[in-house]
Amino acid sequence: MSRVVLLDAGPLGLVSNPRSNPEAEECKSWLASLVQNGIEVVIPEIADFEVRRELLRAKRDKGLARLNALKAMLGYAPISTAAMLKAAEFWAVARNSGRPSADDAALDADVILAAQAAVMAQGETQPVIATTNVSHLEVFADARYWRDVR
Repeated sequence: MSRVVLLDAGPLGLVSNPRSNPEAEECKSWLASLVQNGIEVVIPEIADFEVRRELLRAKRDKGLARLNALKAMLGYAPISTAAMLKAAEFWAVARNSGRPSADDAALDADVILAAQAAVMAQGETQPVIATTNVSHLEVFADARYWRDVR
């Protein structure tokens, strides 16, 4: 079974940020070490959407260039119909159990990401989501704070 790290929008935003700050630099080093150690790292389409929309809104061309370079360097997981069907199921379960991860009217990116991981886990892949927001994702997927993913 192969292990895959899915980047949530939090760490993806940190590594695509052209501005240097200690957390962004630590996250960039962390990502480089994963890749150097042969761990497959994948950008889920929903995380790309979350980071890209803000970079576009703020007109951050250097950030967009870094995000595009990361997509070319790492794996990319498009959103599938199976993932969206699973996301709808997760969304309903989260609300029925009193643990929603977003407002009812919002597009819930967290359940979409968790669903992408769940669909991947049905095959020969063992996905772990590297995130800054474990609590919204761990209900449905193996999600860990990015610094804890090795």
